Amino acid sequence: MAFRGMTSMSELLLKTKKFNVVRETVRTPSGKDKTREIVRHPGACVLVPLLDDGRVCLIRNFRISVNATLIELPAGTLEPNEPPHVTAERELIEETGYRAAKIELLHAFFLSPGILDEKMHLYLASGLSEGATAREEGEEIENLVVPWQEAIDMVFRGEIKDAKTIVGLLWVDRLRSG
Repeated sequence: MAFRGMTSMSELLLKTKKFNVVRETVRTPSGKDKTREIVRHPGACVLVPLLDDGRVCLIRNFRISVNATLIELPAGTLEPNEPPHVTAERELIEETGYRAAKIELLHAFFLSPGILDEKMHLYLASGLSEGATAREEGEEIENLVVPWQEAIDMVFRGEIKDAKTIVGLLWVDRLRSG
């Protein structure tokens, strides 16, 4: 499948359940044509679940792509036509079991815009109450609730390697420090 617009042409290379890979040819502002293979993703959200006592709920999540268990913030992919805040509420419950009295949008950013168009929506979840998780079959996730400063220290000790988690923790740390 290919189409040509005013300044671009797109060819579908791969269609999967969660994303597509396309070859895009685009005329740049300087008038040159550039071709790139791009992962087209529907977007996602990530949450910083902050407990009333100042601890944060991280998760340990086995990731097949890197064959390792990573320490992350809970996150998930947007379903078709699903607003990001709805995804955030759903993913918080699914992955951690916590329910939030308040979920506040803080920022949105691109994870790796050289190859990927995924937009990540960052939320702060507060007023948390515990409940049952609703993890998807096959997910190997466990909660890791730590004091706030310990989470920040884990970033700088290199124990947290996940980009969305680093961004989320450092963003909220900056807000907390005034």
